[in-house]
Amino acid sequence: MSTSSSNPPHALTLVAAEMRTVDQVIQQRLNSDVPLVGQVAQYIISAGGKRVRPALLLLTCGALGCEHPERHNMAAVVEFIHTATLLHDDVVDESTLRRGRDTANEVFGNAASVLVGDFLYTRAFQMMVAPGDLRILEILAEATNVIAEGEVHQLMNMHDASLDEQAYLRVIRAKTAKLFEASSRLAAILAGADAQTEAHCADYGQALGAAFQIIDDVLDYEGDAAELGKNLGDDLREGKVTLPVICTLQRCSADEAALIREAIEQGNTERLDEISAIVRRCGGLDDARRAAQVEAQRAVDAARALPANLWSQAMAEFAASLLERRA
Repeated sequence: MSTSSSNPPHALTLVAAEMRTVDQVIQQRLNSDVPLVGQVAQYIISAGGKRVRPALLLLTCGALGCEHPERHNMAAVVEFIHTATLLHDDVVDESTLRRGRDTANEVFGNAASVLVGDFLYTRAFQMMVAPGDLRILEILAEATNVIAEGEVHQLMNMHDASLDEQAYLRVIRAKTAKLFEASSRLAAILAGADAQTEAHCADYGQALGAAFQIIDDVLDYEGDAAELGKNLGDDLREGKVTLPVICTLQRCSADEAALIREAIEQGNTERLDEISAIVRRCGGLDDARRAAQVEAQRAVDAARALPANLWSQAMAEFAASLLERRA
């Protein structure tokens, strides 16, 4: 099943009407008396994207039969936290292209991007107080903190060609999977679910997020720039050691390993085509896809542990569809 924007997976179609309500909440809560805040926030929010994390919260609510009146607000909170991380990430990574257009830092400058990212974080925290539930605050505060730690871990690992799979997984489980996990766990909290059901929801989100990031890292070496909406080879330029490269370094020749290590340490993409060919030939992409498949299957198993209905079935299908993701 394709997950391209022209053919969205059934899971996202299932919550499309509710997501329009979430988009209305997002637009309402972006209001600020400071014009630049609204300009930058609107620029990145309007860039689109599938809104996977808020959709995940709503899907899980559907699976648990939850119609809590705060679910759309909490979905918007999750999207604000995610968007704030994107604004900060693009500054740190010196990225110039996201979702097929110039990044906010490229258009408005680094200072504006960082400060508007801070605005989105603080607006999210204003909104998460509204339900008056300390568990919601606990989950979202912890997630935001873990994401920040993941970003710092990744910064520390930049240009380090000796990074191993365990260290890589630790970063992506913090940086990416944690907000997926928080999204699905929040749904369980809103539903008043028991501890075991909450654990299944959290497991689903964490596994889905890990698979999502691994596939994203695969596509940096084999994707299409037009489909991805970002520059290929950005990971290499930024000195990020991702799973396809880690797997390749375990299989390739000494000369090939030296070439890859030099590119990582120098952030040099001049020989990107050659390195991409090595990664493909040595099975780095295949190995990484198998690792994503393990995570996707873990998500499928967690979804199947939830009440059997249209939404939990869609959650399982969505996890399986990630392996065919091209954008």
